[in-house]
Order: sequence, then structure tokens, then C-alpha cells
Amino acid sequence: MKNEYESKLYQTAFPLKDAYNALQMPVYTSVAFEFESAEAIESAFVGQSAAPTYSRISNPTVLYFENRVRNITGAGSVTALNSGMAAISNTFIALAFAGANIVTSRHLFGNTYSFLNSTLRDFDVEARFCDMNNPTEVKSCIDSNTCALFLEIITNPQLEIVDLKKLSAVAREMGVPLIADTTVVPFCAFDAKQFGVDIELVSSTKYISGGATSVGGLIVDYGTYDWQKSKKLRSLAEKFGKLAFTVKMKKEIHRNLGAYMTPQVASQQTSGLETLSLRFFRAAASCLKLAEELSECKEIVSVNYPGLPDNPHYKTSNAQFGAYPGAMLTFDLPSREHCFAFLNRLKLIKRATNLFDNKSLAIHPESTIYGTFPAEERKKMNISPTTIRLSVGLENPDELLDDLKQSLYG
Repeated sequence: MKNEYESKLYQTAFPLKDAYNALQMPVYTSVAFEFESAEAIESAFVGQSAAPTYSRISNPTVLYFENRVRNITGAGSVTALNSGMAAISNTFIALAFAGANIVTSRHLFGNTYSFLNSTLRDFDVEARFCDMNNPTEVKSCIDSNTCALFLEIITNPQLEIVDLKKLSAVAREMGVPLIADTTVVPFCAFDAKQFGVDIELVSSTKYISGGATSVGGLIVDYGTYDWQKSKKLRSLAEKFGKLAFTVKMKKEIHRNLGAYMTPQVASQQTSGLETLSLRFFRAAASCLKLAEELSECKEIVSVNYPGLPDNPHYKTSNAQFGAYPGAMLTFDLPSREHCFAFLNRLKLIKRATNLFDNKSLAIHPESTIYGTFPAEERKKMNISPTTIRLSVGLENPDELLDDLKQSLYG
């Protein structure tokens, strides 16, 4: 666990003292907030005070959740939105412009790939795909119109890992921000800033929500990038320096797109933060155990988990994430038909999408998440018809192994 994680989490004070000395931040469901004077409301609306104005823009419960995340990450600012995809889309809408490009990998979650390759393309923004483990290739894709270098720290479902320090060195040399989706390994086990990430994107629906209680997303800006190098934010950087991205996000993008987190979700996810490390390390330890056991099953063609010593990414994974690179593994069976038969025989493990629920979930990515993608595109993304993805929950690992084996043996 990261140093001082727990103390920073629990020492986050309420923005204002609660009238009843509540130990949990109240859920402020109010849409609007009264001000003492015309001068006070003007000050709030123009950003001279931090008083909440309207809950689509700012809300005390959401602000407290953002502050807790900011304290445990050491970020310059945090913006909480209503999904992980909202965090991704808001970020790139803030950074991209007609004629811009984003350098990334084809090894991305399906909707992320679709957003970059299809949605943004309609606005004349190009996604440039390359091998993130080849710094020379990455560098060759970057030009004066590159607005970001983007990746997932552990790709879903390929489980590819990139040496982040090498990649961040390329980003610094080429003058572009490094943006990473870090959903697979949470704050308690991974320090994104330490590895040169400028903006961290998280689906808080996953570990943080406390067991799939709510949908949310986070944009974590570390304030480490010089935005005067950004074509889009250069003018803001002249006035606000390294806060330029945060100003763009807080004062324009999230307000105009209307994807701010609701207070009810912020309350649930604030509670989820308090048990995050307990849940993560239990689930990840079970995941490693299952990966080791499944590797011995002759019915399985191969097991993919970066925590296994024979995994090609093991050394990099261990340096960046320690012993537990997340609570997700994949394994391959002889055929697509074997995958469907396996899923249909499961009794304890749920056939469902999502990751890092308290319950273990299994899915066949090729026929579901990537089911509408053309076969040629799936092949480019390394999405195999023989792969099962398993998100490991909090059940007894021996019982999970029993269920996996009975499903394999039929």
C-alpha cells in the first residue's frame, strides 16, 4: 500500500463544519443554493469563491469526494463525473481540436476505442495507433498537432503493460501530456504521478464504488504538464499556468456537457474509498492464486495474468504495481464453443460485464464488448474468440476455483 494512503484518506475535512457534527458527509440533494447577497452570488458564479452555485456545476457532497481523492493522490485537482467514459470524453474534448491527433494503442476497452476512432473522427480528430512498447514508433507518431499520448496502464482485456517511465520520457521529450486510464489498479496500490502520468482517468464504478453500487468517473490532474505547449490551452496557460486544463474543465467543459457526478453517487463512492484497500488486496490476492491454479489445468490453453513470473510483462508489472497487478485475469480455451459451454456451466461466478465488483464476473469479450466490431478490427485489437475474462471478487478463492474447475471439466 502507498505510504500514508489511509491517513490522508481519513484526514480530509468537510469543506464546512456540519451543523449536527455528522461523521459522514451529508448528501446534499438540493439543486440550488441561497446566497446572502447579490455580491456573494456574483463572486461564486465568476469563480472568486468556492461556494456551490448549482448542482450540475458544483455540489458539496461531490466536492468532498473530489477532495478525498485529491488528498490521497496528491493531485492538483479532481473532477468527478457520471461515468468512466464521461471522464475520457470530457478530457479529450477539452484537449482536442479540428486537425489534432491522439497517439494511442489499439489495445483499448471497446467504447474507449470507439470514442477515439469513430466519435472524435467526425470532428476531424485522428487516433494514431502504435505499439506503446516501442518508444521509437511512439515518437514517430507524434507531431505538432498531437494533443495527447494516451494508454491504459494494463489493457483490457489483453493485459498488456507498458514501461510508464520510458513512455513518460518520450512524452516529455516530445512536449505532449501523458494521459492514462488507471482503472485496473487503484490509488492504494499505484501512484500514477510517480510514473510520469500528467492526467489520470478512472472509472470509479469499479473498485471505488464499493461493489458496483454506482456509476462514476474521475479526472485526476496532477498539474505537472506545461500547458503553454498545448495549441488548445496555450492562451489559458498564459494566465493560469499549470492549472490551465483544470480551468478549462471546471469552467467550461463539464458545465457545458452536463456529466457532473450526482451527490448520491458521490456519497456512495466516498464510502467506497474507505474500504478500497481492504477489498482490492483481498481480490487481487485471490486473483493471483486463481491464476497460479488455472495455469496447472490441462483444459486451459493459456492463462494471462501479469503477476505470474512467466508472464512477458511480469518484470515491468512488478516494478509498477508490486505483487498484485489488479484483480482481473484472462484465459484461453480451445475454441469459442468451449468458451460458451464453460460460461453456461458456471454456478457461483456470475455471467456479467463490469469489473471489480465484490462478486466475481466472467465474460466472453469477443462476442459481447467487441461483438459489434468487424472481425478484421477485432483481430487488429488482439481480441480472440477463445478468451474468457474473469474479474475476481471477494468470495472464498477455493470456492471460486471449485466453480471454475467444474465448469472446465463439464
